[in-house]
Amino acid sequence: MTLRRALLALVLALVIGAGAGLWGLGRGALGRSDSEDLRPSGSARTTDAVDAVRAADAAAAHAVGVSPENAARQILFGDLHVHTTISFDAFMLNLPLMGGEGAHPLADACDFARHCAELDFWSINDHAANILPDDWQNTIESIRQCNAVAGDPADPDLVSFLGWEWTQAGRTAADHYGHKNVVLAGLDDDQIPTRPIAASRGGLAANPPSVWARGALALQGGRFHDMARRWTTISELPVCEDGDVRALAADCREIAETPAELFRKLDEWGHDSLVIPHGTTWGIYSPPGSDWEKQLRGDLHDPARQTLLEVYSGHGESEVYRDWRAVSFDASNSAGEASCPDERPDYLPMCQRAGQIIEARCLAEGQAQSECARRAAETRAQAAAAGVSMQVTVPGATASDWLDAGQCRDCGQPAFNYRPMGSAQYIAALGDFSEDPPRRFRMGFMASSDIHTARAGVGYKEERWQTDAGQDPRPLGDGIVGRFFQPPPEPKRAEGRSYEEAAASLSGIQLFERERTQSFLYTGGLVAVHATGRGRAAIWDALARREVYGTSGPRILMWFDLLHESGSVPMGGEISLRDAPIFRVRAVGSLEPAPGCPEEAHRALGAERLQALCRGECRNASDVRRRIDRIEIVRIRPQRTPDEPIARLIDDPWRSFACPPDGEGCSATFVDEEYPAAGRDTVYYARVFEEPTPAVNGSPLRCQRDDAGRCTETKPCQRGEPCLDDFAQRAWASPIYVDWAAR
Repeated sequence: MTLRRALLALVLALVIGAGAGLWGLGRGALGRSDSEDLRPSGSARTTDAVDAVRAADAAAAHAVGVSPENAARQILFGDLHVHTTISFDAFMLNLPLMGGEGAHPLADACDFARHCAELDFWSINDHAANILPDDWQNTIESIRQCNAVAGDPADPDLVSFLGWEWTQAGRTAADHYGHKNVVLAGLDDDQIPTRPIAASRGGLAANPPSVWARGALALQGGRFHDMARRWTTISELPVCEDGDVRALAADCREIAETPAELFRKLDEWGHDSLVIPHGTTWGIYSPPGSDWEKQLRGDLHDPARQTLLEVYSGHGESEVYRDWRAVSFDASNSAGEASCPDERPDYLPMCQRAGQIIEARCLAEGQAQSECARRAAETRAQAAAAGVSMQVTVPGATASDWLDAGQCRDCGQPAFNYRPMGSAQYIAALGDFSEDPPRRFRMGFMASSDIHTARAGVGYKEERWQTDAGQDPRPLGDGIVGRFFQPPPEPKRAEGRSYEEAAASLSGIQLFERERTQSFLYTGGLVAVHATGRGRAAIWDALARREVYGTSGPRILMWFDLLHESGSVPMGGEISLRDAPIFRVRAVGSLEPAPGCPEEAHRALGAERLQALCRGECRNASDVRRRIDRIEIVRIRPQRTPDEPIARLIDDPWRSFACPPDGEGCSATFVDEEYPAAGRDTVYYARVFEEPTPAVNGSPLRCQRDDAGRCTETKPCQRGEPCLDDFAQRAWASPIYVDWAAR
């Protein structure tokens, strides 16, 4: 009896011990934070290397007739949208079983920006909702250390800015505002907020599975220990109470649910900062019907901070406006319910395709045509009501079933499930007539990477690993983490279902379309500034005055000016005129990349670090420039009344100029002779195109089309494929805003 009791006690002790151990693992007892790796390993680039780039650009500027005055402003390239694995989505996507490489910490971003990409400036922009107090302090210290090795502060090899991403996504168009990067000018203690400002508690990151499920995952070891710690600490961080930002606790999550609250809090801090919207047309999180018009009203826009717009990133273009819609809203419908618009020659709504799939399945089962038409109509309505998750209304549908539904067919590298009422052209054409004169957005155009592997400045070579898709060919598998990201296989039913029915069996990321998004992930863009020097203040000044442009990745050189008797007005500028404006645009193609890395990168990082960080491929420019194929000018006449149709106000392209085949660059001078007669404010910007070269997802979905232009078959990009197709890389100048001058 005594032995039995002893055995029972031993078993009980083992069970309690195992439970305690599992509980400890679930809380992340053995995990560590990715923000702890904050010290860069590479030294500054040499003065000779920086001067060589400067000399090559100056020679190119001279070749296209850029005046010495303008040439004195250097063109510097940067990336103002970079995530490390502090961001929870980056953490999950970079798990080894997801085909990722594991941790991508702050030190990686600095070394990559400096020695792999050879950037002139960059900023860190992890999701604020995922940044813990220790993460924020480590981020500040890491950015300071990256700057500390940059050499002379007046002429550094690299300028690193501090920032974060305010990440908001509404369930409906009415409460959706989107994502915005906050970039801070300074790095002194009195120039930095105590904590970043988030839009929410953190979504999936703040709502983890139970501690026991986290513990079971952590039994697999490795990154799962870190994941358990991250889930626990993010979910348990308390939300700050209301009050002035300077009076709040240091160790809480500060939340601003709307742009108005974000701008108010930034004003309370009083620090010099920029707020840069991005992903404004990206339909994977922007609900159908999302409209930037509401953000022009009142305190939802801050014209002093929100002065730049990201028109391109590794998640696609957000430039062009189209007048088709993913859903329709009937003004007479007091409930505000969405309905499914008709298919058009240039656009196939997802909800229409949902009905087509169900109808085809129904007919294949031998059902009556009337019954199949009824099911199709019901499915269209269910899909229209499903918001960003229309695909879940058709059980068992694959990427090939959806063809090119929801996509912009005549865009270059468009954002996935394109939302045209978030496009740069639409935003520039809007007017808010609650004030006199009407209020308008006036933002410069820039581009950046939105990379989630801490690789600031990717895009210098067209390789799949330089996108957020990665390059590991292995499937995700059906383990707990694999199931977290992708829904389980489902039978192909011949009836649709509502979003609510789908959500009963799916959850979280499973409710978002994932498979086709692989075809809409690109190698990332760059922001270029015309700066009077390489220092922090000179770069910030160029950003503040909007003398910036964006590229789809290559370092295209570009100048765009309005010529005036009192001097020229550069891109991003404003002027009042009554006479016909005269413009000049000049562009020089980027340098062809050479294989491998420069010798300087080998000396700075060493072979092992270079391979791990840059995969042995750096920006390694040759002395051969790509040819500029053409220059296009877009003209936008902003609304004068609220009922003016936006599509009629955008001339795209308004003018087009073919370029010589010699590769020495291209220039064009032109006049808008119609401006005086029109007598209205007008916006102009230039877009330049290089000759086509192979690019990752240069042809998203790779549609086979019939004579009417309809997509009949697709070949979506798959994991591990290079997915290269010819694409004309491009650059977008910030607009010049010409106001009609009153007498």
